[in-house]
Amino acid sequence: MIDINIIRTNKELVKENIKKKFQDQKLPLVDEVEELDKKFRALKQEVDNLRSLRNTLSGKIPLLMKEKKLDEVEKIKSEVKANNEKISANEKEIDELSLKIKKIMLTIPNFIDKSVPIGKDDSQNVEIERFGEPKVPDFEVPYHADILTNIGGLDKDSAGRTSGTGFYYLIGDAARLHSAMLSYARDYMIDHGFTYCIPPFMIKSDVVDGVMSFAEMDAMMYKIEGEDLYLIGTSEHSMIGRFKGQLISENDLPITMTSYSPCFRKEGGAHGLEERGVYRVHQFEKQEMIVLCKPEESMDWYNKMWQFTVEVFRNMDIPVRTLECCSGDLADLKVKSCDIEAWSPRQKKYFEVGSCSTLGDAQARRLGIRAKGEKGNYFLHTLNNTVLASPRGLIALLENNVQKDGSVLIPKVLQSYMGGKTKIEPKNKR
Repeated sequence: MIDINIIRTNKELVKENIKKKFQDQKLPLVDEVEELDKKFRALKQEVDNLRSLRNTLSGKIPLLMKEKKLDEVEKIKSEVKANNEKISANEKEIDELSLKIKKIMLTIPNFIDKSVPIGKDDSQNVEIERFGEPKVPDFEVPYHADILTNIGGLDKDSAGRTSGTGFYYLIGDAARLHSAMLSYARDYMIDHGFTYCIPPFMIKSDVVDGVMSFAEMDAMMYKIEGEDLYLIGTSEHSMIGRFKGQLISENDLPITMTSYSPCFRKEGGAHGLEERGVYRVHQFEKQEMIVLCKPEESMDWYNKMWQFTVEVFRNMDIPVRTLECCSGDLADLKVKSCDIEAWSPRQKKYFEVGSCSTLGDAQARRLGIRAKGEKGNYFLHTLNNTVLASPRGLIALLENNVQKDGSVLIPKVLQSYMGGKTKIEPKNKR
């Protein structure tokens, strides 16, 4: 959510940003909220004047009572009563206007960074850099579901019976490898000074409103029937929500945390769900990182954070690249974002395994998260980044480490989490 003062002083700047995000349908909202805000402020001023008048009138009553001018007292009391009724009516209208303004302000996108490339959708995202040499072996790399099945690690049929499409059982060494990756990602972040946290996996609607746009919420999140609770789609939501309404000492900044959670997503729309594989599913697990910092430090943290993810994947012998998200691919709260994509030797292309974003002070404004500094209080900047999400990370590892005989090599950094194993053998030798 942007500062409404920008609309008051430079609404054309707001409109230009909306155009850069190819959301021209929202342009009339800027004029609408400007008019509502003018009416809101005028009513507030009128209420202040009425209160001042009420105080003046009420102050006259004791003296008039002392002078026994009872007729004048009754007249003033009538004026005060009418004044109170007018104040009450205006306050009701002010509350209604406040809700209307907030509803609109929540839909106006945040300002994108000047460095963000202008583009309509993710097809116009820009490759930044590649890390590691993408290789294609001299044998045909199987589909990841077949690799998992061959090592006795996947059961989607049973998951279909218990839970439906979009769910899965990971079994044996595959499940262990999945956990090993997440444990390594956790320890990597702890070693880099981040505090480990396991957050609540459900959050209230006011936290949801604070961390994401309504369109994102509707497309992603599952609501708990009969309760004001949503299953999280990423632990970033509950991690940022932890600081809702807090005034944080500047001496405690930056706050750097890494969190583990299961994640639950509808995954509806054009992408759909995978019938056989586990690339797009309703439930997965993730190691996340979040940072709350001073505004002037947010871009430095952004660049540190995505590099952490790159190093985690490179340490597991997985080639990756980074893509700069264009303006039309940025969610409304994001200032700047990049995707981390892993190499798929089977598809001979990269696929998304994580993303890093800075949201400026948008989430902090929505949730009332401020810092107390020497020059006064200010809204913090919030950032988030996927350290590792699985099973997508698991898919990347399997494809880049499967051998011709169906076995899967275990990267050195994961071997201690696998009881010293260096390889997962297939159940049926080829």
